[in-house]
Amino acid sequence: MSANFLIAIAVLFGLSAIGAPIALAMIAAAITYLAVAGQDMALAAEQILQGLYTSFILLAVPLFIVAANIMNAGTISDRLLNFCVAAVGRFRGGLGHVNVVASLIFSGMSGSAIADAAGIGKIIIQMMTRNGRYTIGFAAAITAASATIGPIIPPSIPMVMYALVSDTSVGYLFLAGIVPGLLMGGVLMVMVTVIAHRRDFAVDDPTPLRELPGLTVRAFPALMMPVILLFGIYGGATTPTEAAAIAAAYAFILAAVFYRALTLSGTYQILSDSARSAAAVGLVIGGALIFNYIVASENIPDMVASQLRAVDLSPIVFLLMVNLLLLALGCVLDAATILLVIVPLFLPACRELGIDLVHFGVVVVVNTMIGLITPPYGILLFVINATTGAPLRAVIAEIWPFLGALLLALLAMTLLPDMVLWLPRLLGYQG
Repeated sequence: MSANFLIAIAVLFGLSAIGAPIALAMIAAAITYLAVAGQDMALAAEQILQGLYTSFILLAVPLFIVAANIMNAGTISDRLLNFCVAAVGRFRGGLGHVNVVASLIFSGMSGSAIADAAGIGKIIIQMMTRNGRYTIGFAAAITAASATIGPIIPPSIPMVMYALVSDTSVGYLFLAGIVPGLLMGGVLMVMVTVIAHRRDFAVDDPTPLRELPGLTVRAFPALMMPVILLFGIYGGATTPTEAAAIAAAYAFILAAVFYRALTLSGTYQILSDSARSAAAVGLVIGGALIFNYIVASENIPDMVASQLRAVDLSPIVFLLMVNLLLLALGCVLDAATILLVIVPLFLPACRELGIDLVHFGVVVVVNTMIGLITPPYGILLFVINATTGAPLRAVIAEIWPFLGALLLALLAMTLLPDMVLWLPRLLGYQG
């Protein structure tokens, strides 16, 4: 590892520490490296442009962002919530269960934890705190925890980013996320049940069963989106990027024509917000592309792999060590930075140790999602604080049991790769 690279790392963490956007910090660090190494400064622009314009899969990211924003803007979220309340709201801690099930369903439409928390999360928190049935801290904590499921069940923007750096099939990554996502939802519902009985939460008035068919019919078009998405990809009709375009178009037709919930000004606002979000993600990816070029030129991934060969680690021990490192980094770094900058360092070691890259991808993405609710950084905690006014102290005080449940689910995924790879193998994956 050269002195030039250490200078670049110092610039990266120095700028990040003073609050500079991570994308700009990465680009500035890369340009610093090129300058002190005496290389052509135009390499930065060349690497960014090559990476962004030759990766067709990256087009899926803005399209999934548009689909999520349309789902949040229309009445689609309300219909889904009414369906969830009728289905699981009759149990003790009912709205906590509704929160988790709504996230499981909405995750099949948005691919973004932040979109889930800021959209449907805001509505469910208001429902839970009405009449003082649940404390604001509990409502916000379960909302943040359940939002982490969003990028695990397909579609998933973080999995698209992982596919970019690992050259792994997006389709098989999406399939591999389904069982882990359901497991995360299951452990969160178990934790809600435990807390509800321990605190003796009141049982909510159940929705009469005779109303369930009508609520299902009203929510059915929205419930069909993940089905259409997955059928397109795994039926061979579309690529993941084309499926993302279909998802965005379907969401728009659903909200504008079927539910009549979008106006012209509302549509402009959605497209404007989506463009800003996509640009922010694009900057991060661009910064990571040039930084990854520098990492590769310094031969750091091979150095990591050779060190592991010397230590003679088993695959399980390596995965557990990576888990601990990523969980620690998740406290201070955002998911995109970890996926695009840190994870590529481990990929040669995974190949050396015979670790399946689809399994590794799911473990990594779950790690980064848990990082979104891990204090002190925990960006989902700040998103919920900003959108609902829930006191940060109260949210952090309530998040620990749910964080523990998600860590147990992560441990199961790490130790049981067959659980993660069962569904992809069922549909033809040879890994």
